[in-house]
Order: sequence, then structure tokens, then C-alpha cells
Amino acid sequence: MYANAEFVVEVDAAARAWLDSHKSEGPRVITYEVHRCCGGGKICNVRVLNAPHRDDFSNYAVAVLPDRTKIVIDPGAAARLPSQFRLTVRGLGPLKHLDLELSGEEWGQLLYD
Repeated sequence: MYANAEFVVEVDAAARAWLDSHKSEGPRVITYEVHRCCGGGKICNVRVLNAPHRDDFSNYAVAVLPDRTKIVIDPGAAARLPSQFRLTVRGLGPLKHLDLELSGEEWGQLLYD
């Protein structure tokens, strides 16, 4: 767990193992995307990805894990995320990926507020 001015990010054992086996030269990024479908519905998507080296993260919030792994957080997500959250792994086999572990209420605030 690491505390900075904005976020406390915990990493469970599965996420730690995933990070160790999927090294990245750039930071990880928590993205927040909102799309409208043809019927007017709102589709929100939050993902944890490797950041492309060319992206500018100057307006993103930053969290640093104890092993110095840098995580940048999209401003849209940073405004809605709780100040403390956990990274975990979800998915099966080759579809395993890092994900946020939040309560139902926290997911609701992140995606729909």
C-alpha cells in the first residue's frame, strides 16, 4: 500500500503476481471512457492498461505503488474514485487483466454519477 496526496492504492497478491509477470516500461493508466449508444443509453468503461509512451499525462492524477510502479488515473475517474481502492486480477487464462476492486456503491459512483 502507498499513500500519496490523492489516493491510497492497495495491490492484492494476484495483482502483484500479474504486475511482476507483465512488466511495463511506461506507467499503468486507469482509463475512463463514456460512450452513447444509438438508443441514447450511456455506456461507461473503466480499464487498467499499459500506457502508450507518447501520451501526455500532465493532467492525470498519479499514484505510486511500493515497488515504484506508477499508475496514472484519468481525470474523469480520479474525480469519482474513492481515495482508497485496491487493484486485483479478473478474467480467465489469456483474458486475465488488472481491475479495480470496489464496492457496489463505489462502482455506481464511478460509472454513473
